[in-house]
Order: sequence, then C-alpha cells, then structure tokens
Amino acid sequence: MRGFVASSIGVTCAAALALPLVPPATAADTRPAAPAEAAPRAGTTARPDVPGSTQSLPLRPLTRDRATGAAVLGLAPRTVRQFSLLGVVWDDPAAHLHGRVQVRTRSAATGTWSGWQDVETHYSDHAADPGTAEAASDAVRGATAPLWVGESDAVEIRVQPEPQPEPEPQSGEPGGSVSGDAAAGDAGAGHSHGDAGPDSDPPDAQDAQTPQAGALTELPSGLRLELIDPGETAAAPAGATDASRTGALTAEATAASAANAALAPLGATEIPALTGEQTRQELLALRGTELTEQQRAKPYIGPRPAIVTRRGWGANESLREKQFVYTGKVKAAFVHHTASGNTYSCSQAPSLIRGFYRYHVRSLGWRDIGYNFLVDKCGRIYEGRAGGVAKPVKGAHTFGFNTNTTGIAVIGSYGSKKPSSSAVKAVARLTAWKLGLHGMNPRGKTYLTSGGGNLYRKGKKVRLNVISGHRDGFNTTCPGGKLYRKLGTARSTAARYQGR
Repeated sequence: MRGFVASSIGVTCAAALALPLVPPATAADTRPAAPAEAAPRAGTTARPDVPGSTQSLPLRPLTRDRATGAAVLGLAPRTVRQFSLLGVVWDDPAAHLHGRVQVRTRSAATGTWSGWQDVETHYSDHAADPGTAEAASDAVRGATAPLWVGESDAVEIRVQPEPQPEPEPQSGEPGGSVSGDAAAGDAGAGHSHGDAGPDSDPPDAQDAQTPQAGALTELPSGLRLELIDPGETAAAPAGATDASRTGALTAEATAASAANAALAPLGATEIPALTGEQTRQELLALRGTELTEQQRAKPYIGPRPAIVTRRGWGANESLREKQFVYTGKVKAAFVHHTASGNTYSCSQAPSLIRGFYRYHVRSLGWRDIGYNFLVDKCGRIYEGRAGGVAKPVKGAHTFGFNTNTTGIAVIGSYGSKKPSSSAVKAVARLTAWKLGLHGMNPRGKTYLTSGGGNLYRKGKKVRLNVISGHRDGFNTTCPGGKLYRKLGTARSTAARYQGR
C-alpha cells in the first residue's frame, strides 16, 4: 500500500502557490523562444493510425534557487510539435512532488507567449485503489494534474522543490474542527466534514505519518514533461445515419458501443434523453428482476439525461485495455474537478476529454480514463470509462473508494471560481438517474468500505453522503471549495428529479 504523509493535509486539486522564481512573462510577450530546441522525436508516442500524440521530454537541471540552494529542474524555451494539454510525470507513483511547477506556452495561432501558469502537483488521489491490478501495474506513474493550454507550439517549464508544510490537525484532534465557509474553501486543512453531516465518520488521524516540517524535499526521480495533442475526433458528424456510423467501427469501438446497446444503437454518438415514464420503463427492463415489489410499484429515478458517448467525443478505443472491469451496486457518487483550468470553450470539451484519456492511459499507465462521467461548463454530460453508462463500471477517481461508487468530474478548476449553474444542474440530473438505477437517495447517506488512503485505513466502514465530494474520501480539496459548496444544491435537486 502506498505510504501517505501528513503533508497530504495540504493537498489541493487547484492550488494557489508562491511567487515565481523570476518575474513572469506577460501575455504580450511575443518574442521567439530563444534559443529554441527541437523536440526529441524519440520522446513521441503515436501510431500512424492513432489520432493524437504524446511528446515525453525529460526535465534537466536549470539552476539553483538562491534562497535554498535547491536544484531547479525544467526546460529552457523550446519549439515543439503542436500540443494542447500538458502535465508532468515521474517514475514512482507513491512519491509526491512537494514543489512548484510552472509553465508558459506559445500560442500556435498568434505566436504570443502566455504568462507563467501553475500546474496542480497533487494528483495521486485520482487513481485506482491500492492493491488492485490497475494500481499494481508496472506502467503506473506519479503525475501532476493535466493543464489545458490550447493549441501551442513551444513551451518552457521549471520545477522548484519546496519545504514540507507544517502539519495541520485533522478533524477530531485539538484545533481540528472546521466549519462554515472555511470548511468548504481551499485554504487550511485539505479535508473537512463541514458538508458531510454531524454523524459522518471522522477520519483516522492516527493513520497519518508526520514528516519533519520545514525540511526541503527532494523531487521525484524521472521527471518528464508530457505534451498531449488530443488529435481530431474520428467520430461521424451528428447528422450521420446509424449505418454510416457503424461502418467504420473497429473491434474495440464495437465493444465499447455495444456496452450501451440497451440504450442506443450501435455506433451512436449520443445516448438520447428520456422522459420520466420512459426512464421508469427502462429501469424495469434493465433491472426489473433485482427490484423489490415496492421499487417496481414506485421507482425513484430521475429522467435519463442525454449523454455523449465515447464515440461522440472521439475516443480511440485502441489506447485502453480491452477488458471492462465492474464493481457491485453503485451506492455513491464522488464529484471531482479536473483541475485543468477554465480557459476552454464548450466546443473544445471533447478535445479536453481526449487529452485526459491519452494522459491517463499513455502517460500515467492507467487502463482507461479514470472518471466514469465528465460534465462541461455548459452542462453537457459525457461517458467516461468504457463499459456502459448504465452499468457499475469501476473507475479510478477516488483513491480508496472506487468500489461501489461512480466518479463524476466537472471539467475545470473550482477552487476560486464558481461552477456554472448548468454544470451543477447536470451533476444533479446525472446522479438522479445513475443512483436511481440502484435505488439510492441522493440526499441520503451510505456505508462504504475504504480500500486504504490518507483519511481512512483499509477495511474501515465509513458513513458518507450518497453524493460526496472527493475530499470526503481522501485528504484533498478536490472538487474545489466553490464546487464543494454546491453539492448540497445538487443533492436536493437530484432528489427532486427522482420524485422524492
């Protein structure tokens, strides 16, 4: 099992970090990258028939920080092949990057350099459960969150180690109680139960290990910058007929689409929305033999929302592992943010998802994209991990709590920015339907068994909200304080959609 240290108390999914090492370049800085280096072709991974590519560039010593003497790693400005998403990976998935990662990029369209942007360094909490085959794979790597930068053709990066933060008390320890707005924000302790209810289980404070605060940490070995070109979608236009869509399906794409065969035609780019009555009839068809007499007489389930399929957002099914992995009953939904920034347009959301998918599989070594569903700022819902949206697909989204749950990621960073009302409503619509398939009340609580993590020891039964934030199961501020504060609204709205 991975070792977790008390510094995780400061874990964030979208952090505000210290001042830059040198004055940042302004957006108006259009000077060329000097001296530019050609991106090593050996670091590029792509088959000719696979849309998109990944450039993997090892980081090198740049200088030493004058205050601490610590080595600063990175890359000088260099021209590279076009990319839109980036992240940093390292060899040991159990290692933590205690430091600051900053990048700036050059727009492929205008030649203008961006200012310095911070990359969220804590991402191991979005992962497969410890001890599972997916987590134990030799291909798995540690990583930062991905950052969407738009179409770019040059990059500069620097990574500076930082001292271990002072450990802050957990809930249940002296001084550890957090409530009100502070509990929902991103400052201070990474975890709070301010929205979990007074009878929710406290975290296992004794499980955390205490490092020497203030000590300068070494950066993980094997640091590499991953530059992701999500490629163009190979999906047919929205107006295409079923015949034309199914004509080009590969074996892997056929399997992914067939997992939704009860909901949409083979090769469909979107699963259509249903009325309440149509959804209740579908529930009886899908799970009628598993329902109680009372559930058959009055099922509590929200109308099925429209869901863009993997084919709809352009997933190349040859990237993922072929087999689907399922869990049992979906007893809870964990809400996340992708911590990838908010500069995208809704029309770009499929490109972001293709980028996340490639980053999770090719760079991090996961079997598929980690989230079960994604939601963009305009409220569109997308299928995530393959296996069927109505089925209990096991994801890699909440370290220690992927069993009997589903993971929903709202695309963007919501530590300081409020999520759109459309996105919150989409989370409510999706959970009203998905949880309704399994008879779960969105306003209720349920027991989940921890698979291990930095809040709850492996095997502990934990009482959590049926709709929880990522921070409720792991010591992190994900899904960002602003989104976390909206979960109460999502719960009540989802319950109303279910007819409760």
